[in-house]
Formats: sequence, structure tokens, C-alpha cells
Amino acid sequence: MISLLDRFFPARPPHLRDAAARDIPHLAAIHARAFARGWGADEFERLLSERHVRAHVACEGPRRPPSGFILSHVVVPEAEVLTIAVVTDRRRRGLGRALLAHHLARLAAEGVSTSFLEVEEGNAPALSLYRSLGYRESGRRRGYYGAGSTDALMLRRDF
Repeated sequence: MISLLDRFFPARPPHLRDAAARDIPHLAAIHARAFARGWGADEFERLLSERHVRAHVACEGPRRPPSGFILSHVVVPEAEVLTIAVVTDRRRRGLGRALLAHHLARLAAEGVSTSFLEVEEGNAPALSLYRSLGYRESGRRRGYYGAGSTDALMLRRDF
């Protein structure tokens, strides 16, 4: 629920930029809190060093640590979102939307014309975000999450 302070004094737009090596500990910490199996700093170090990975972060200001991030694997003309996460207390405030929109715009500038991602079918907030930005269901992986109890939806967005 949005408080009165948030209503009368809305947060400034996030500072969006490319992820950098200095962000790695923050990315690992955010991911660990957002997912059952969080990726460690070593995994983020490896991913950020790969030439086919694009990563962006959202910060509260230019000198603040990331509050959210997104990574995609890119082989033009396609990209696959590997992960996106926002710190718990910043969710449902438009940060994920701003981050994903920025990321997709940057990918489009590189020549990407299709973006794919997978999401747990019961993750209503994520599905709402993705659908609002043009993703549509293109398939399903039965029993992909939760020891085979929950399906993954495969989503696609054509630019």
C-alpha cells in the first residue's frame, strides 16, 4: 500500500546505468534475497565478463548502490532475460518497470528484435509487469519449478 508520504512526495526516477564490477556484491545480495537459489558473486563476476551478457542496474542516485538489476544473454537478433530482481522494500513502485523498459530499449538499439524469458506461472506481480511491457506467452515448461510442482511460462516480446 502506498503511504501518504509516497503519494505527496513520490520517489525520484531511478538512476539507470550499465552494471559494473563494483556492483557484483550488491547483485549477489539482491539475488539471494529474491530467489530460493541465489547466485553468488563468482557467478555474477563470470556473467558480467561474458561478451554476450548485457546487464543494467537501477539505483536511488548516481552514487548509490543498486536497488535492482537485470541481465540478458544477447545474440542479435534475440535476447533472453536471465534474471531480474529488485530489493524487497522497493518492489511494486515502478523500479522493475523502469529497469526492464530501459534494458529493452538498450537491447533494441543493438539490433535485438525479440526478447524471451521464463517466469513461474504463479508469480502474478512479475507476469503483470511482463505483460504490460508487451510479453506474451509462447510456451510452457511443465513442472519446472518447486521440485516439479509448478510450471514455467515462456514469454516472448517482439520489438
